Amino acid sequence: MTPSTFVATLWAHRTSAIVRASEQALAGDAMQAAVAGGVRIVEFTLTTPGAHELIADFSARSGLPEEDGLDRLVVGAGTVLTVAQAEQAVQAGARFLVSPVADPQVIEAARSLGVAMMPGVHTPTEMTMAHRAGAPLLKLFPAPAGGPTWLRSVLAPLPFLRVVPTNGVDEGNIAAWLAAGAWAVGLVAALFTADDLERRDFGAIEQRARALRSAAFSVARAEPPRSSDPFV
Repeated sequence: MTPSTFVATLWAHRTSAIVRASEQALAGDAMQAAVAGGVRIVEFTLTTPGAHELIADFSARSGLPEEDGLDRLVVGAGTVLTVAQAEQAVQAGARFLVSPVADPQVIEAARSLGVAMMPGVHTPTEMTMAHRAGAPLLKLFPAPAGGPTWLRSVLAPLPFLRVVPTNGVDEGNIAAWLAAGAWAVGLVAALFTADDLERRDFGAIEQRARALRSAAFSVARAEPPRSSDPFV
């Protein structure tokens, strides 16, 4: 899967599941529940024990024979902070990389490795700098005051940016984020609650995944926006 294919796939799916857990088995079972609930783009943070094994395991699962079928799992790595971590994650099977910060060296490493990079940004300046460094997607982290309204204001003069909020997203505002112009949203605490993880209530996670995806698809949109990029 090329970076551009991943960008288009993320637009189509609208959501990704991001798990951070204290145990490898717990993270795997929780993510499998999210997959059962319809999520197809999954991210394991490298702070989770056994993250590389989880990436390799889920990468080996294929929903459709075709390489980039919409029912196929797409697996990525989160909290990627160094070039070495990027290389190890891709070797394990990650097809996209996510970071809480924007490091030009890691962005360039992802490009060289042939995978999409989603660095963490918080201001319009950080967004533009990461975009110019080659990041095809931008992780909005942490959630700014104003949430969707803030994002709409930023995208008005910068419509070529593909922003993915991954903090502060929940069932009550997911539609507002997407309506404001978010490319997609990352589901963290709204999907994997601390209580459910502690109780290992995977049925609740599956139900929540279905509800969150339903909220995401309540927003009408068709083709990805095609805005002129002054930096291309």
